[in-house]
Amino acid sequence: MTLLLFPAAASAQQWEDLFNGKNLRGWKQMTGTARYEARDGMIIGTTTDSKVNSFLATTKDYGDFILEFEFLTEGINSGVQIRSHLNKEKGRVFGYQFEIDPTDRAWTGGIYDEVRRLWLYRMAENPAGQQAYRKGWNSARIEAVGTHIRTWVNGIPCTHLIDDVDADGFIALQVHTVGPDKQGAKICWRNLRILTQDVERYVTASPAPVVNCIANTLTPEEVADGWKLLFDGKTTRGWQSARKLGSFPDHGWTVEDGILSVNKGDGSESTNGGDIITDRKYRNFILKVDFKLTPGANSGIKYFVDPYMNQGAGSSIGCEFQVLDDKLHPDAKLGVNGNRTMGSLYDLIPAPKGEWEGYTIDGWQRAMVIVQGNHVEHWLNGLKLLEYERNNQMWNALVAYSKYKNRPNFGNAAEGYILLQDHGDQVSYKNIKIKELP
Repeated sequence: MTLLLFPAAASAQQWEDLFNGKNLRGWKQMTGTARYEARDGMIIGTTTDSKVNSFLATTKDYGDFILEFEFLTEGINSGVQIRSHLNKEKGRVFGYQFEIDPTDRAWTGGIYDEVRRLWLYRMAENPAGQQAYRKGWNSARIEAVGTHIRTWVNGIPCTHLIDDVDADGFIALQVHTVGPDKQGAKICWRNLRILTQDVERYVTASPAPVVNCIANTLTPEEVADGWKLLFDGKTTRGWQSARKLGSFPDHGWTVEDGILSVNKGDGSESTNGGDIITDRKYRNFILKVDFKLTPGANSGIKYFVDPYMNQGAGSSIGCEFQVLDDKLHPDAKLGVNGNRTMGSLYDLIPAPKGEWEGYTIDGWQRAMVIVQGNHVEHWLNGLKLLEYERNNQMWNALVAYSKYKNRPNFGNAAEGYILLQDHGDQVSYKNIKIKELP
């Protein structure tokens, strides 16, 4: 297979071979016990019973570059690390990873943050790119320039990530840990080459959707697309108490290091600082919120909130994207058929059961709520959990069998406030963004 050439003339580019086709000079194994060898113009990695992922890394670090290579996998997950590092104390490689995923999930070309933040760009963000991978040999291109990382598979744009955590580091070839049935499986790489001179001159325009991981910022692309920040990372501007409109709670909430947190209370609803809502109402929108739980925590992201509907004890009333530690909080076992678990439409529609990609109790998760008229969707970490239609007979019947049965016209309002819930547990939020839809 010949590597795909991109618009700039190949003859003008000063490519450097990362692999001489004969031996592993310029490479060293960092972790794991997988076997790496140079044979027939390929670097071949073979799985073993290694307890940790294995990485064959360049002996040099690279900052801005364009990397091209070809890869083939015998049905096992793998990846190529870029701008990565070794934690010597823990014996673990960490950093950005170009995903190689031969499964039906089809996330090849996505970007994973090994060991640290996990998924940064899931290929569910770009369905067109999920069609790029094919059985047999595949070509890959990675452009890492400044805070922008773009990937292609077989010439098809896959990702455009913006992130500022690592500016340089080594490149490494991963052999993943596998079960007994996958021992001896192989992953192969060939034609590895890198461009480090005049890199910006050869950057390729990509139509892949932009995912911005720089906290509480908007890219020019996001601004042009109509996105706005609901949290600036420094102040509580744009938010108010759900019980004392026009003012922010004087305790129970903090802003520190770009993170908005509801602090630990006694575990009950709205008895510490209380819920907070946006300064204005919203009708049709896409809302994105990054959140991080503490063990056993409960909170929620609500929309179509009417702060006057409940003037008594407890939280303000609205449709709720449940934010919950399903394993440790008892609420997960209440309700009907799991309709109080993570990502569910609280007490109404359960999210599917399962371990969602990138979901760890100590990591950041991304919730997304899409409202277009009467159609609503819940997403978690790039995967659609559920969708529903409101303002119809079926919706009203559903409400009639829920805890909201005595709330007039629940969920049918044309517009409402967006709310972050105080449920007496510490939960953190950042990257709160909204795009209003027509």
